[in-house]
Amino acid sequence: MWLNNILETIGNTPLIKLNKITQDIPATVLAKVDYFNPGNSIKDRMALKMVEVAEQEGKLKPGGTIIEGTSGNTGMGLALAACVKGYKCIFVTTDKQSKEKADILKAVGADVIVCPTNVLPEDPKSYYSVAKRLATEIPNSIYMNQYDNLANRQAHYESTGPEIWAQTEGKITHLVCTAGTGGTITGTAMYLKEKNPAIKIWAIDVYGSLLTKYFKTGEVDMNEVHPYISEGFGEDFVPLNYDMSVIDNFEQVTDKDGAVMARRIAKEEGLFCGYSAGSCLQGLMQLKEGLTKDDVVVCIFHDHGSRYVGKIYNDQWMMERGFLEVKTFKDIVNGRKAKRLVTVDADVMVSEAVELMKRYDIEQIPVMKGDNCIGAISESGLFQKLFSNAEIKNETVETVLEPAYPLVAFDTPVERLGKLITKENGAVLAKDEKGEWHIVTKYDVIQCLAK
Repeated sequence: MWLNNILETIGNTPLIKLNKITQDIPATVLAKVDYFNPGNSIKDRMALKMVEVAEQEGKLKPGGTIIEGTSGNTGMGLALAACVKGYKCIFVTTDKQSKEKADILKAVGADVIVCPTNVLPEDPKSYYSVAKRLATEIPNSIYMNQYDNLANRQAHYESTGPEIWAQTEGKITHLVCTAGTGGTITGTAMYLKEKNPAIKIWAIDVYGSLLTKYFKTGEVDMNEVHPYISEGFGEDFVPLNYDMSVIDNFEQVTDKDGAVMARRIAKEEGLFCGYSAGSCLQGLMQLKEGLTKDDVVVCIFHDHGSRYVGKIYNDQWMMERGFLEVKTFKDIVNGRKAKRLVTVDADVMVSEAVELMKRYDIEQIPVMKGDNCIGAISESGLFQKLFSNAEIKNETVETVLEPAYPLVAFDTPVERLGKLITKENGAVLAKDEKGEWHIVTKYDVIQCLAK
């Protein structure tokens, strides 16, 4: 039997047991993997609900324009609904969101406006303010406002909560969910608490968000707010969708820990998830003490990793932010026994260079002129030349020069070094912080990677 349109595929996403990362936790840990929704995120649920409620209330009319401030996922859900129902979409997002999210929104027919991240919500340039303004200027348009639109949490009360309850056969003891607009965690918690008030609801927040302090003190403290990299959760104000009475605890996770955990989920569990999934599971790991073998924990994995291939799944992006622990040229130098770099001057005789190779049992020697490396000589290269003309031993090294070894930064990752060391280039060179030269050979790289 067929479905009438793509919107009928929203919901009924799988609950999947985690096995490797959580093996030290006595509880059963399950992931509600909502990237199985057609828009690849849990936001499809609330996007459709907001559209339906707006239609019922007469706020969204045929041929109308949907306007929303979104980090990307809500926009995708709204865009799918708009495609099916015949509406236009304008989405306002921030410059910290991944390029992939904006590109996907454009692919499904939306107009996307990018605003600065590091401004207050009430600033005219903020994506909240721009979205509100556009809704007053464009005829037959509606600002959905997922933050204060209670259809957001209603969607999860009607779908996410009942699904989790049914899938765990009512055995769920803990729900763990990142906290952003408040819709997912509040709506799901409201349903589950009605079924069993003893279920613990753990909200995961990010450093730089004010939600955690607000939960603990009731105070909106703007001093808590500072820029953060995590996407899709954390807030610099308190959306109306929150009902803090159904939440039992807030836990903050660093940008780095969330990103690293997302990559672990992909590699160790085979679930290619987004940033918030990593932060959600990291939050659970920070709160795992006290869990028992009888507990059944459900973690919400909101969206798909394809939205983050240019960020958390990009090694360079991770390294630039200090999120990725990688071995470097410096690590190789620091990890081996201290030994000076053996070099020869360009005017040294070839026979002397050969003696140096024998004495120090080395295969490559950089050739210097002053403090500059102008080339190199190698055991294999000299063998070929001496075999052809034994008198070369009386020539200067400069006459038998091979190409200079590639020069790299002292903190170049080992993976990059491996690509630079070839049959033609037997080593790479770098200067340390003191200006002293160091060499790394193919053997050094092999030794490093084998550890």
